[in-house]
Amino acid sequence: MKKLPLHLFKTLPQKMTSGFIVIILLGTLLLKLPMATVIHGSTSWLNALFTATSATCITGLTVVNTATHWTIFGQSIILLMSEVGALGYMTFAVLLFNLIKRNLDLSTQLLVKESLNLENLTDTKSVMSYVVSLSAIMQGAGWLLFAVDFIPRYGWRRGVYCALYQSVMSFCNAGFDVFGNSLKNFQNDPYVLLVTIILIIAGGLGFLVWRDVLLYRERRRLNLNSKLTLVTTFSLFTISFLTLLITEKNLAIIQTTSDNFNRLMNTLLLSVTPRTAGLITVNTNQLQEGSIFLIMILMFIGGTPGSTAGGIKTTTFGILVLQSIAQLRGQKDVMFAKRRFSADNINRALLLIFMATGIISIATLILTQTEVTPKEFGLEYILFEVLSAFGTVGLSLGLTAKLSIVGKIVIMLLMFIGRVGIFTSMYAILNQQTKTNLIRYPEENVLIG
Repeated sequence: MKKLPLHLFKTLPQKMTSGFIVIILLGTLLLKLPMATVIHGSTSWLNALFTATSATCITGLTVVNTATHWTIFGQSIILLMSEVGALGYMTFAVLLFNLIKRNLDLSTQLLVKESLNLENLTDTKSVMSYVVSLSAIMQGAGWLLFAVDFIPRYGWRRGVYCALYQSVMSFCNAGFDVFGNSLKNFQNDPYVLLVTIILIIAGGLGFLVWRDVLLYRERRRLNLNSKLTLVTTFSLFTISFLTLLITEKNLAIIQTTSDNFNRLMNTLLLSVTPRTAGLITVNTNQLQEGSIFLIMILMFIGGTPGSTAGGIKTTTFGILVLQSIAQLRGQKDVMFAKRRFSADNINRALLLIFMATGIISIATLILTQTEVTPKEFGLEYILFEVLSAFGTVGLSLGLTAKLSIVGKIVIMLLMFIGRVGIFTSMYAILNQQTKTNLIRYPEENVLIG
């Protein structure tokens, strides 16, 4: 049997991407099993691959209805892949190493460091234990809180199952549901909406930020990453909530209730779910144009590095805003919380945004040629889908189920890049190593603006 050349998977980005690819392929095989679907053999290989990619990349875009197409076994596979995709497959690898009481080798520690964006290797094992413990506690608490509402509603067996599914998907920001219509059944249930909102924020905030916050009483300080994340997250949440109150007139499209508090909770969920959760109580295509535009911006930004979210991340957006403010004020340094960002940090953020814009533009251009846009929509019909896939959100204006073969491939690639990360994906493809230029040419400026 011919062996694969070792140089194909020698870099950390290549190992990271290949690990996710293996999980997706394994999930595809499991979803193709007859026991995975209600009607045996009703899932094509492409649809199984699309669903496995969406689950592993914790997106939630679906070409088939999760509640009616898949059996309990199929839904459980999707649940498991979402969990692995959210926490990172290296988390479970380290957990296995701990169970068999085996020390991590340097290669594994480097992969863990890369997957969680750690600054050093010294606390790799402790951080992994923390990630697993915190995730279990939060999802377990969500399970119990949902069960209080779902058991009286659906009975013990169905209620416990739905509570578990909703808790995992909310915390993992995955967007899959077993109700058949996302959360539309709970428009008038502020309790379920509130628990969902809390879990979405908890999962999208990031494990390292949570650790920093929980250890604040002991350390009496937050690191710069946590400060920037919290400020940016709170600012985006506040701005989006107030804007949606204006654009949707407090979600007047919800006609089933006259309770302003329920409408307020639905608006609150709508301002949180574009941060890569994908769980929603209204039909997206019924929203106002202003709301759709705002949601597309939020999907592009996404959540926090090292969290269950996608997008360019809040820290990248925060640095871009601070950089712009500093330039407008004529300041050379970009500062925040009495700290100065390095030039490398700023350049990396600008490069990420440029690459993300390029990828989104190319994908949108391709889909305009392969997909059919309904008469009532314009370019936003396709751009919304592209941003949702890239941000691993799971919201759609209705294009997902109608995607062509080329369209499905493009969306799968976007979901994969959004979850693994642009830099990791590009470095894995290009096999690029950091180089130092030995020759520096004279500096000269060109006209800007």
